Amino acid sequence: MNGATIDLLYFARIAELTGKRSEVWPLAGPTTGTQLLAALTERYPQLGQTRRLKLAINQTHAKPDAVIAPGDEVAVFEPVTGG
Repeated sequence: MNGATIDLLYFARIAELTGKRSEVWPLAGPTTGTQLLAALTERYPQLGQTRRLKLAINQTHAKPDAVIAPGDEVAVFEPVTGG
C-alpha cells in the first residue's frame, strides 16, 4: 500500500448501517465505483440489505463504472424519491 486514501462520506441509512458518518479508506490506485461498493459490502455486510447504493465523487453524481482516484471524496447514499 502506498499510503494513498480517499475520504468516504456516508449519509442517512448508510451512516446508520456502518455506524459512522465518514472514514478514510486506503486506496492503492484508481478503482471503479463498482469495485469500491463491493469492498464496502465486504467490510460492512449489513450494506447488502440495501437495494442500490449511489455514489457522488467530488460532489458530482457518478455512475458505477466511474473511476475513483486517490485523494477523491466519495459520498455513499441510497437513492431517494419525492412526490
